[in-house]
Amino acid sequence: MAAFDRVLSGIPALDQVLDNIRMGDNVVWRVSDLDEFRRFADPFVEQAKKDGRNIIYFRFASHPELVPECPEVKRICVPLSHRFETFTVEIHKAIEQEGRDAFYVFDCLSELQTAWATDLMMGNFFRVTCPFLFILDTVAFFPIIRGRHSFNAITKIMNTTQLFLDVYSDAGRETVYIRPQKVWNRSSETMFLPHLYKPTEGTIRPIQDGVQTSRFYQVMNSYQRTLEEQYVDSWDRFFTQAKVLHENRIPVEEQCGRMCNIMMTRDERLRVLVKKHFKPEDYFRVRDHMVGTGMVGGKTCGMLLARAIIRNLAPDIDSVLEPHDSFYVGSDVFYTYIVDNDFWDIRVRQRTEEGYFPLAGELAERLRTGHFSREIQEQFTHILEYYGQDPYIVRSSSILEDGFDNAFAGKYESVFCANRGTPEERLEEFENAVRTVYASSASLSALDYRKRRGLDKRDEQMALLVMRVSGSAYGSYYMPCAAGVGYSFSPYKFLNDIDSSAGMLRLVAGLGTSAVDRTEGSYPRLVSLDKPEVTNFTTVAEKHQFSQRKAEVVDLKTRSLNRVPLDDLEPVLPAYVKNQVLEHDTEAEASLHERGVWRNICFISCLGLVRNREMMEKMQRMMQLIQKEYGEPVDIEFTINVSESREYMINLLQCRPLQVFKDGGGVAVPENVPAEDILLETRHASMGLSRQVKVDRIVYVDPVKYYQLPYNEKTAIAALIGRINWKYRDTGMHLMLLVPGRIGTSSPELGVPTAFSDISGFDAVCEIAESRTGYNPELSYGSHIFQDLVEAQILYTAVFPGERTIHFRPELLRQVPNRIGEIPGGEEKQDVVCLADVSALDCRLYHDLTNEHILLKF
Repeated sequence: MAAFDRVLSGIPALDQVLDNIRMGDNVVWRVSDLDEFRRFADPFVEQAKKDGRNIIYFRFASHPELVPECPEVKRICVPLSHRFETFTVEIHKAIEQEGRDAFYVFDCLSELQTAWATDLMMGNFFRVTCPFLFILDTVAFFPIIRGRHSFNAITKIMNTTQLFLDVYSDAGRETVYIRPQKVWNRSSETMFLPHLYKPTEGTIRPIQDGVQTSRFYQVMNSYQRTLEEQYVDSWDRFFTQAKVLHENRIPVEEQCGRMCNIMMTRDERLRVLVKKHFKPEDYFRVRDHMVGTGMVGGKTCGMLLARAIIRNLAPDIDSVLEPHDSFYVGSDVFYTYIVDNDFWDIRVRQRTEEGYFPLAGELAERLRTGHFSREIQEQFTHILEYYGQDPYIVRSSSILEDGFDNAFAGKYESVFCANRGTPEERLEEFENAVRTVYASSASLSALDYRKRRGLDKRDEQMALLVMRVSGSAYGSYYMPCAAGVGYSFSPYKFLNDIDSSAGMLRLVAGLGTSAVDRTEGSYPRLVSLDKPEVTNFTTVAEKHQFSQRKAEVVDLKTRSLNRVPLDDLEPVLPAYVKNQVLEHDTEAEASLHERGVWRNICFISCLGLVRNREMMEKMQRMMQLIQKEYGEPVDIEFTINVSESREYMINLLQCRPLQVFKDGGGVAVPENVPAEDILLETRHASMGLSRQVKVDRIVYVDPVKYYQLPYNEKTAIAALIGRINWKYRDTGMHLMLLVPGRIGTSSPELGVPTAFSDISGFDAVCEIAESRTGYNPELSYGSHIFQDLVEAQILYTAVFPGERTIHFRPELLRQVPNRIGEIPGGEEKQDVVCLADVSALDCRLYHDLTNEHILLKF
């Protein structure tokens, strides 16, 4: 049938009042109970049967069925889960399969609250489903229950649908009233008056006399909730009721369980821990600091749970923990943002196999450029009013993030905000930060991570964690004294004779970004908590050479995140901070003294902090306590602030389970292999599980020729490696990568600036030291790239000068075909990059973890 053709409802008088239902119409019936809805749905279905329509009944609710089973009606059952996107996509797939001109009856939309706990998402479901039905020229009946939903939710439905009809009945159900609230593209002088429906007579007439009008309002008012209730979402009503019960000393264990399930986490293991350690006040405090509804996400849940564990089990540690004053943007706001900006269809198409990677760029761009509703902007403004002009950070906290199986380390953005300027400028800065984090959910690295871990079909809503930046202002620089990451268990020994179970820290001065990224000058201090002061270096000169060159700060003057050289930072640091984070290069100072130059030479080492035995003991015990509760190792992010009186505060920013793979062993590295057949052999310069792999392709980047490239061409080498990765990924071929300097860096002067998505398909990577160019590998224990390699089980090794590298003969690669010309953009870089085809050889890679021995032989 053609669009807008007239349709019979099964009640001729109703057709007359509405000037007929039309093809394309969505008809929402607001009723007091479902018996009222059946008065209109039953005739609609019977008429559709007579007319030979394609009739579909969507069954998803727990209430009694609305359409009895019969041959003429197709019943589609869709499980009503907490996963909004999964549920919605399943409905849309079914609608798309049925095609044009179908007739639908849906179960009661009010039941969606059971799974989603909020009116907001019910409105979002209708907002994306109604237009989809409209363009297919269908007719659909939807019931909703009066009084269960807020004005905002009803307004969203009313603005989207074509017909919205209120139905009222008196106590005996003998008198029925219909009042059309919206009839799209049709009108009459009496259409929007209340109408009296007499089913036995089949008449529907407008009410125009005063007596009948009074009786109508008497019936209508008997169903109305208070205005206050109608302005409040069902989510907020639930929390308010739970809080009132608790304040009156009535047990709320059941309500707390529901709060955990609908707000904190979907991870069953985390739910057990949250319910064990959270008090009712903890849930209420989260809700009070929350924008929107839905989940707070994995990062927020992990942080709050870790703090609750320490509060409950170690009051002495809790006394030195900095109280958090974070805010949380619920996961439902993410979906609402997409729906309100009219690109839900892109989101759905990107989730398909065909659109997963090709549509990612378009989705990310839409996420970067959308607008927020006035209601959300007002709540953002409240956050800014709370923080005044203190800097803050907007962090990702997606539903899947920081779980027992998925860390998502470094996959999503975090944005520091200086929080300076006019109120309008500060709000714009906040909104841009939120958009940036939202857009990172569609980044190639994030999508690749989800795909490789079988999560590409799972709902991944982005919640947000908004945290005040812990620290102090030093001149125009704002930063904590120190920050870093900690592991409760260190699977890779970076010092001889250390206890892996003691845990380790990766410690830097300033903000913790330098502790997890591989950037220029980022040599954090590695701290084994059983021997905090011990390092790999034997001389002060070595300590200085491999120290942190720059500190990450929020620059209040430029309103940006900057990496500040120590020479610029040192003059504004008070003496008590210098005593904690700086160390004198006594050898350099002595050399200058001999020449009559009296000058302090300092470098960042955080020596004063690691000498604080009480602090280090608390850091160790804190992680061990959380590990014991989690049942497996954890990693944390933290800051440390100190006062002039040597008091200190630790801010626990993040906590998540740490994946540690147990080595199967059993790999024997061949002995007595002729030296001329060995391409690479190292000892004590690797991390990863034992393995034996037949290698098919070896990618080798020549260190000297890479160094000689113009600076702006070095990123092209990273892109070329990425194209090689994606060409061979999931083909069953085994790849190894040999590159100068560091992988995973953002600084081309340190190595090849690859993202993890550029190397995710490789079996092994090897970083090469080159003294002629200054490239130097670094086993970045605790960095994001480290976590990626561990999770993907990618073997890491490095070519260092000295005894750790027994053999390294890249010239052997000249003996095999170079396939780099087969890669787009590879031909012009073939003097720099070799894609060695070793598939015809018995090229094998051996790694014995126990002895930290690697051999790559032809």
